Amino acid sequence: MRAAPKLARQLVLEAPQRVADGAGGFVESWAVLGRLWAEIKPGAGRERAGEFAALSRVTWRITVRGAPVGAPSRPKPDQRFRDGARVFRILAVAERDVLGRYLTCFAEEEDAA
Repeated sequence: MRAAPKLARQLVLEAPQRVADGAGGFVESWAVLGRLWAEIKPGAGRERAGEFAALSRVTWRITVRGAPVGAPSRPKPDQRFRDGARVFRILAVAERDVLGRYLTCFAEEEDAA
């Protein structure tokens, strides 16, 4: 049996929303859904050439308390976590244990070097 995760960092959960730009189009902005306590563990990292700079990508496993499917506090792919200036884009979410007490969010952080 795995030890319980140490949920010691508070992250802001955000969801994308489209806002009219006044010219017939839309601009994407981010709406805050709430704050969740999390455990963050690094995964693999890689670097690739971007158009104007090298981009480094690091994957992360972010564990949060479980929430029922459909609950606003349950993270979903295409949402993101924010920790100050750092942003973690959620790629996938899975139950960490069979009882669903915790969720593991597979996320990616991207920084321009």
